[in-house]
Amino acid sequence: MVAYTGIQGQNILIVSSDPANPVEGQIWYNSTSNLLKGYANIVTNAWASGGSLSTARRLPGGLGTQTAGLGFNGYGTAYSNATEEYDGTSWAAGGNTPDSVYGRKGAGTQTAGLACGGGVIPSPGSLTTTITYDGTSWSPVNSLNTKRYQHGTTGTQTAALAFGGSSYSSPNTSATESWNGTSWTTVPGTMNTTRASFAGIGIQGATLAFGGEIAPITAATESWNGTSWTTVNSLNTTRTSLGGAGTQTAGLAFGGEGPPNSAATEIWNGTSWTSNPNSMATARQSLAGAGTQAAALAFGGYITANTAATEEWTGASVQVRTITTS
Repeated sequence: MVAYTGIQGQNILIVSSDPANPVEGQIWYNSTSNLLKGYANIVTNAWASGGSLSTARRLPGGLGTQTAGLGFNGYGTAYSNATEEYDGTSWAAGGNTPDSVYGRKGAGTQTAGLACGGGVIPSPGSLTTTITYDGTSWSPVNSLNTKRYQHGTTGTQTAALAFGGSSYSSPNTSATESWNGTSWTTVPGTMNTTRASFAGIGIQGATLAFGGEIAPITAATESWNGTSWTTVNSLNTTRTSLGGAGTQTAGLAFGGEGPPNSAATEIWNGTSWTSNPNSMATARQSLAGAGTQAAALAFGGYITANTAATEEWTGASVQVRTITTS
């Protein structure tokens, strides 16, 4: 029999407890549990039902993570100022926004959030309003330079990016603005494809925008490097009013409207989109997204009526696994 050390050139580490910070591919023997273990990349790529919003609504804003998400505003039976906080299981009421709008977008975390823009149609149309959330209440801060709703907002409460969107009374905008924690500055780099009702993910200096409405709808994807936008590979499914989660190099696109409403899920690897066979349980448009490519959250939206449904995505993750032999 050939010894493991002869094949691999190293011994298997024997430890009394699992390593605190293992690396992918690492194998060890736990002498306490008498188990052979490894740290491996596990791919699930599936949606599961989560706790429903308290209020069914379309075009809500979303930010945060799958286990600490924030949903705000939107349209139910009227424009809403409601905020809800998600703990990975259920939604609970948070502090109301100062105004009732839909199509407002957000960035940051559940305890340090930023939201900007929004709309009330027909009057006053789109807004420049910006507000911040401290985990309890919202506070008004300095406004955007360009009115917009159904736009993109990425980053954090102190370093964010706002781009694209609709100004309602005039054509869609391609303008990009940078937030420094105090004020917005319009930057020279405008989007290559002027659009609204798209998804935006990432951070202030590394953002991805995809899908949306031009006239008609688009599958176009653009990447922001902190200075300018570059057109990259398009979505496989053309759609508007979709959800997104993740980063510029590891993104997720889901839902939207073709028409008809879509349940399609696509995974971005930093270069191209791949359609995933596991679609959302409920095809819907005008939903919100939050989280990462490995752990995303989708909530609210419109099916044939407004919905409160929440779905949780589990993608690829690196986990400690017991290795069995026979």
